Amino acid sequence: MSKEITAKNVFKNVGAIAKTSDFKNAGFSNYDIAKLCKDGVIERIRNGFYQLPDNYNISEEQLISSLLSYGIVCVESALFHYGYSDFTPREWSIAVPRTYRNQISNIQELPVKAYYIQKNIFDIGKTEDDFNGVTLPVYDRERTICDCFKYRSKLDNEIFNKALNAYANDSKKNLSNLSAYAKKLRVYKKVTELMEVLLNG
Repeated sequence: MSKEITAKNVFKNVGAIAKTSDFKNAGFSNYDIAKLCKDGVIERIRNGFYQLPDNYNISEEQLISSLLSYGIVCVESALFHYGYSDFTPREWSIAVPRTYRNQISNIQELPVKAYYIQKNIFDIGKTEDDFNGVTLPVYDRERTICDCFKYRSKLDNEIFNKALNAYANDSKKNLSNLSAYAKKLRVYKKVTELMEVLLNG
């Protein structure tokens, strides 16, 4: 089997974006990978990530899954995902560990608004969900609402108020988780005061 066919089979196995390690697992050396790029068989998206030439159908969700596998969809993007906001974000809000600051600044393939999170609270409320056919890590409803309070100064008033009202009316809400997260994220007093008004109003 030719190297060109083998390379194309790598994409069949892993999807639209392949990593250097995927080619190495298929028996390619660094030299082989460089030659495939030079010959136009594959195209480098950025260091360590490749696509087939002229594949402009790669979605932003696929790029996030590959380039930002350590990130978690949060705040504005999570609010939109859960239907708590009508505002389509112009950029993806992604939570990343503080140690990844440099990696984020190097990403130019898609618009990202990074939230740098301390390690001890990074995984609170982390779950996974479907984003246009791609499974991505995302904070659950309760973490997202707590983050609205945590990053209140970064949010538009209308988005903040609509999100809280939408959550209060959501049959999937989990108030015990909301309370537990709020304590850990140090927004308990603000969350409980406002949510009591909304829930009892």
